[in-house]
Amino acid sequence: MELEQHISDLQRQLVDAAANGSEDTRVVAERLAAGLDAAVRLVILDALSAAVAEITRELAPGSVDLRLRGREIDFVVTHSNAEVDSDDPPAASAVLDDASTSRTTLRLPDALKARVDDAAAADGLSVNTWLVRAVAASLAPKQRRSAQRTLRTGDNFVGWAR
Repeated sequence: MELEQHISDLQRQLVDAAANGSEDTRVVAERLAAGLDAAVRLVILDALSAAVAEITRELAPGSVDLRLRGREIDFVVTHSNAEVDSDDPPAASAVLDDASTSRTTLRLPDALKARVDDAAAADGLSVNTWLVRAVAASLAPKQRRSAQRTLRTGDNFVGWAR
């Protein structure tokens, strides 16, 4: 997603709004419009990050990531295993698509539970959603997990910037 057109539109609208004012007003508007680029990019990125976080909460165990590459924004959608693995038998695919849920008691050492709580909070997720994603990811085929690790190395960054 390229932001240049949106930023240019905002700059033009600011200058147009000041067109009916005095000469000083028009000069100030042009100066403000020229300096809007970085501020507008940050505001748009923040709004998109909030939207991505909300969508991700609804897609669990799938997710949406927002990636900034240079000046371009990319959205990366990761589907649940049931949606990705088309060669799975129908019964295995139905496991994650099934609307019903079951309750499982999981006993964790206090130190591990604290780390799970922190990780879930950092991702903006409930502990249950975080654990469902962790379990689903661990059940993914081995080559899928190693491919995901490959995507997250090098110059790629995952996370939010403010």
